[in-house]
Amino acid sequence: MTITVTPEAFSFVSFDSAYIARIATHVAEQLGLTDIDINIAVDETSPLTRIDVEVTDSLISIRPLSGALEDTRRPRQQSELATTLAMARSMLRARDRLRGGFENAPLDAELTLPQAAAWDTYILGRISRMDIEVKKQAALYNFRNRHGFNDASDHVFEKIWNTDSVTWDELSALSANTLTLSA
Repeated sequence: MTITVTPEAFSFVSFDSAYIARIATHVAEQLGLTDIDINIAVDETSPLTRIDVEVTDSLISIRPLSGALEDTRRPRQQSELATTLAMARSMLRARDRLRGGFENAPLDAELTLPQAAAWDTYILGRISRMDIEVKKQAALYNFRNRHGFNDASDHVFEKIWNTDSVTWDELSALSANTLTLSA
């Protein structure tokens, strides 16, 4: 496994590429991604929190905007927790696509908002079991915004949050059925 972080030196934000690489290495080892190269290209010019992930058989490309790694209380400063969450979210999404029954999932840009919220819930639930601090209430709110504010959607959220293994077809069906129940 080779982890590459660019840029090597940041101009607009106070980030450390070696620190990002150390966190990414730790997360990759936890997730069993030691047999694939990872390229992390940080766009330091945007405070937004978007992260694009591309996956091939031999490479995971993670392209976070700098806001995804930033300390929300100290603008332009790197946050260990935000960096860890960004790396874990990106690598879990990539691992799902490579090895987790998500081979037929649409590209990230083609996911519907409910599908994206359901997949994010699945990812964040697993991250919380890695002893990484996750704001469950924020994830629930995002899920409710896409699936409805009712007991049925809360039940499906808990089911997705607490599962360790689900395929894309199963997750997509849970999301679609929740929307039907909420209608």
